[in-house]
Amino acid sequence: MNTTDDRRRELTGPRLHIGPRGSSVPSLVAELLTLAKETWPEESAEISGLAIGASGLASLVDDPPSLARECVRITGAPAVLAIDAVTAHLGALAGQGGAMVALGTGAIAIGHPGPTEKGTEALPWKRADGWGHLLGDRGGGAWIGRQGLELALQSHDGFVTSGQTLLAAGVRRLGPPSTWPSQFYTRDDRAGLLAEFARDVVDLARQGDPASTEILRAAGREAARSATAALSDITPHHVVLTGGLANVCDTLRSSFIGELERITTDAVVGPPHGDPLDGSLRLAKLAAENRLSSQPGFVWN
Repeated sequence: MNTTDDRRRELTGPRLHIGPRGSSVPSLVAELLTLAKETWPEESAEISGLAIGASGLASLVDDPPSLARECVRITGAPAVLAIDAVTAHLGALAGQGGAMVALGTGAIAIGHPGPTEKGTEALPWKRADGWGHLLGDRGGGAWIGRQGLELALQSHDGFVTSGQTLLAAGVRRLGPPSTWPSQFYTRDDRAGLLAEFARDVVDLARQGDPASTEILRAAGREAARSATAALSDITPHHVVLTGGLANVCDTLRSSFIGELERITTDAVVGPPHGDPLDGSLRLAKLAAENRLSSQPGFVWN
């Protein structure tokens, strides 16, 4: 537990787990809400709205509306659930219209036209990518790591010579290439392991490695294409690039901006106004004021 100021309270629990039966979000949410109610009974009694942003709600949780009802039962307050990209968007764009691209281990872009004239959250939300490390997440950490390791193995096999520096980095991190398949294919957290190698790609690019630099440029271009898809008919074309990769990789960010300007000449890229927690608070306020509509796949209340 951590108290950061007079109003903010934090509880730390187990990490989100993805297994054969899906996501552990339902059990984690129920556990944390119950613990919060027991830890801060006076504050919990004053809750007027609750919002939870979590990954995997759309694809790895069987019944999000049931989980929303369980949140209402535990807290007695109106509750809304959203995929984590929605809360990130609401925080990054301060509730206004536009597109947000989040680049972490994965990659997702999400667009929204912003509130209506009456102040309610309009429909629809639109998503691009976010399909996981096997089917998408183009431009994210796992994608970058995989591109780097693929090029390293091509150099190992003699197809190319441009990946020799990446090969050496892969050996330092993972050991002999013959052991790499067993390290990835047998693990549930292979996306995270791939994303760890993205750090090596970023470091090598900073040192001037051409192959690593091109991988990061390609990641920026892929992220820009996702942003364009998420913008769709949304105007104006405000775009925010967030996530760990966006904060540490100037090469990727420059490529993202350049590709976005090439595709959509009126796009405006700006810094994020806030973080996903700010977005969750905004969503909770909308729930408390009954100014929110459900959109399966994005928001449930």
